[in-house]
Amino acid sequence: MVAVETGLKAVVIDLYDTLVSWNPHALPTIERHGREIRSTAPLLFPELESALGARFDREAFMEAHDSVAGEIMAERLGDNPIEITCLERFSRTLKRGGIPVADAQALAGRLRSIHMGRIRDVTHAPPERVAAIKKVAEHYRVGLISNFDDAETGDLIVRDTGIHELFETVIISADTGLRKPHPQIFRIALDRMKLAPHEVLYVGDTPHDDVLGSKRAGMHSAWIRRRDRDFPEGLPAPDLIISDLSELPEKLGL
Repeated sequence: MVAVETGLKAVVIDLYDTLVSWNPHALPTIERHGREIRSTAPLLFPELESALGARFDREAFMEAHDSVAGEIMAERLGDNPIEITCLERFSRTLKRGGIPVADAQALAGRLRSIHMGRIRDVTHAPPERVAAIKKVAEHYRVGLISNFDDAETGDLIVRDTGIHELFETVIISADTGLRKPHPQIFRIALDRMKLAPHEVLYVGDTPHDDVLGSKRAGMHSAWIRRRDRDFPEGLPAPDLIISDLSELPEKLGL
């Protein structure tokens, strides 16, 4: 077992689709380019209409937002990606629509609050995963690293699980300006916990962000394999494979 063979001292985990899950089907729908998608956009429209009046054009806003989102996705690509916050995304969108900078920044903050409030509402931690971390925390130090574009909401979502106090460190990408798999975001956790890489097992569901990233930082890794996916070729193999976080205590011999 990893814990016995390597002198493991800590377990650090991912947030979304590892500790918590979210339900996109609880979001409202909007039609985009001939298909219906789930989005928080309909929740933003009343605030935009109130702030901008006749200047607000729904289609123009959505086109600007889609364009900015595509740009941000490109900025996040690669092995050393940066984080662009939700606030910055809305600010860029409004500025692209011709809204004066001062007005755009204040309005972007309100849009961020509405959007993130709904994302938090549709996110939950399954009790069996919470129980697993409680069990792990009886034997190991625990931490968390998440790619999430709003630091305040990320922290609140961790608090909503009821086990925030178990995590020695909680690192949200929006706070660091870096995203997994950038090795530096993992090194931040190591520095805060004063641990060597080989003393940490990182657990996550994404081969590229979680397994590659933690391996590049020298950590051990556990991959959460869902729906019988094959692990991609060309990436370093995980040390453990589980189908859900709830299986981790047993895999560690707890």
